[in-house]
Amino acid sequence: MRDLKSLAQRAAGIAILAGEEILAVYADPRSSAPQLKADNSPVTSADLRAHTLILQALQALTPELPVLSEESPLPPFAERRRWRDYWLVDPLDGTREFLSRNGEFTVNIALIREGAPVLGVVHAPVSGLSWMGIPGSGASKSADGRQWQSIHVAPLNPALLRVLGSRRHGAEAVQRLLARLQPHFAQISLQSAGSSLKFCLLAEGLADVYPRLAPTSEWDTAAAQAVLEAAGGAVWQEDLQPLRCNRGESLTNPSFLAVGDATADWRRLLA
Repeated sequence: MRDLKSLAQRAAGIAILAGEEILAVYADPRSSAPQLKADNSPVTSADLRAHTLILQALQALTPELPVLSEESPLPPFAERRRWRDYWLVDPLDGTREFLSRNGEFTVNIALIREGAPVLGVVHAPVSGLSWMGIPGSGASKSADGRQWQSIHVAPLNPALLRVLGSRRHGAEAVQRLLARLQPHFAQISLQSAGSSLKFCLLAEGLADVYPRLAPTSEWDTAAAQAVLEAAGGAVWQEDLQPLRCNRGESLTNPSFLAVGDATADWRRLLA
């Protein structure tokens, strides 16, 4: 298998091409009417076109690796538990954002190794921005997929805690968490954003913490987790252990806390 940096560059190119498939549908609202999957979540032709392109491209790039996509059948855990390395893909993260036409949706491609995201690419088709990260080797951002600029999280500032929240989920639980953090900061600001873009804002140092206390799936988070960890941040479960993938039959994540400054004493702040 190629080195991670080479794979990340190729995965970024694949994500950009998938974004073009999505935009072709996005440009014509009549062609983006959703259908409901078995779990009542929406799926559109944009999801399926991006899925097909990514699946074929990754299989050609690394034919020895399984590809697990949100739009693929889910293999049983008895099979998946034998996977050391595999690709984990969300062809269109934020289908509801796509349908509401606010532009806050992404393409997510992650390489998972023994349960941990070791490479992640996030691409936002509407803005054209891409983020790429290899934990331990750094994170970067690009506006064209060719020129990449290093990014890093910001140190925690007691004067202002910048909190990110989901547009659609878990507002009451987030408010309870903020009440615990309030005594440690002079001011707290709350900003909403869609899809995995929240992790990317953390990775760029534009926010400090994203508490997610409502359900997500592993393909929603893995690529952006790699970007954030590569930029110096962390994604922790409620026990402050790292969020991991492929733990059992379900791919539903537990509640988690994504933070920019992983060196801060979050255990004390949350006590």
